[in-house]
Amino acid sequence: MAQPRRRLFEGFRLRDLRRRAAIPQAAMAQRLGISVSYLSQIENNDRPITDIVLLALAREFPLEAFGETGETGALLRTIDAATDTGVPADRMPEADVRRGIEQQPLLARRMVALHDAWRRSQEQLRVLDDRFDSGSGDAAPLPWEEVRDWFQAEGNYIDAIDRSAEVLADAIDPGARGLEDRLRGWHQVRVVSEDGDGSELSRFDESSRTLSLNTGLPPESRAFLLAHRLVRYEFANEMRVVVERAGMASPAARELLSVGLANYAAGALLMPYGAFRAAARDFRHDIDRLRQRFAVSFEQACHRLSTLQRPGEAGLPFFFCRVDMAGNITKRHSATRLQFAALGGACPLWIVHEAVAIPDRILVQLAEMPDGTRYVSMAKGLVKPSGSYARPPRRYAVALGCEEAHAADFVYADDLRLGGIATPIGASCRICPRTDCDQRAFPPAGSAIVIDPDRRSVVPYQLS
Repeated sequence: MAQPRRRLFEGFRLRDLRRRAAIPQAAMAQRLGISVSYLSQIENNDRPITDIVLLALAREFPLEAFGETGETGALLRTIDAATDTGVPADRMPEADVRRGIEQQPLLARRMVALHDAWRRSQEQLRVLDDRFDSGSGDAAPLPWEEVRDWFQAEGNYIDAIDRSAEVLADAIDPGARGLEDRLRGWHQVRVVSEDGDGSELSRFDESSRTLSLNTGLPPESRAFLLAHRLVRYEFANEMRVVVERAGMASPAARELLSVGLANYAAGALLMPYGAFRAAARDFRHDIDRLRQRFAVSFEQACHRLSTLQRPGEAGLPFFFCRVDMAGNITKRHSATRLQFAALGGACPLWIVHEAVAIPDRILVQLAEMPDGTRYVSMAKGLVKPSGSYARPPRRYAVALGCEEAHAADFVYADDLRLGGIATPIGASCRICPRTDCDQRAFPPAGSAIVIDPDRRSVVPYQLS
């Protein structure tokens, strides 16, 4: 016989969640589908959190909302496993999930463990697909691959460095003038400008403590390079500890990780976590408004949004990537269920490829993965001048997106017909199960093909 249900009084956690997210009581009550007075009673522990409210919290907020331990955390993790659209089985009603945890807690924990293992296997499949694309087989990963995968495993958030950057940003003016003053006054670094053809953005001479910056740099790039040099002094200990704990296989990977950590710290200094997260929510993640507020580039603001993964204070879960003219993904991170090919081969139906050819124009798209998960994507083509007629400019596109469930908080979804027809995309042709795609470059791995010489279609074979 099932044990009587324990009434859940955790109003302080709900109140803390609402305050961290900077959501007024009225707005929170509307999102949870309850009255303001009812929400106030829950926050003051005058009434327990009911199943309906708990399930609304699970839908509206990340799993970090109440932590991953205890009764509430177990429920949220089990709901995630039971309702994942990527699993080829009927979704369980949320009320049945609660009843299952109470009556069969060991079975519920087993289901969560199996779901976690399934997700890991999907990630391993994508890694194998990347290895196949790169021709590396069983060879050890290249240094840049090792560093890229390390950042992905860390959730693209480095807590010690991010918090240190936030403290430093409060102590100084994180603009170019303040950064230069800090370098000169605290670290005896002299900053000079030099003409050049654009091939070298900056150069530091340790013997004379001189940082030379190219005169052709736009203001946001100049500020970033100043911040990059400053954090190498200010956060040297924090970065050294992270590198030592990362256990990189080669000296080159360790050096690349050090550079990557300095880049991360520079972005965190220019866009302090709390202030940037609050502004992102206020602006509904409008990149142009964010880049103007923090005097950063479009790409820098997009990238920073993908790093807002602080436990208990997470931002909207985004995916972010940068794609070059050949379709290679040169930067990527996903805090969502979407995982894309790391070494090129991304789906040609994805809007980011069109954006590369149309610079300085924002394109939006509602896309659907084979598992049924739908995403709102924003992509913009960018051109970085080379500084010389003899050198071609760099052309690429950046993309940022979130699941359709978060569309109300993403300004780029306003002109899309949500709930309507979505563009069917996949991670890579080699692991995409779609059988009716006219854009397929080659059949999925492990699939048999049927060739009928008497029938002609866009794709010269059928999948059996």
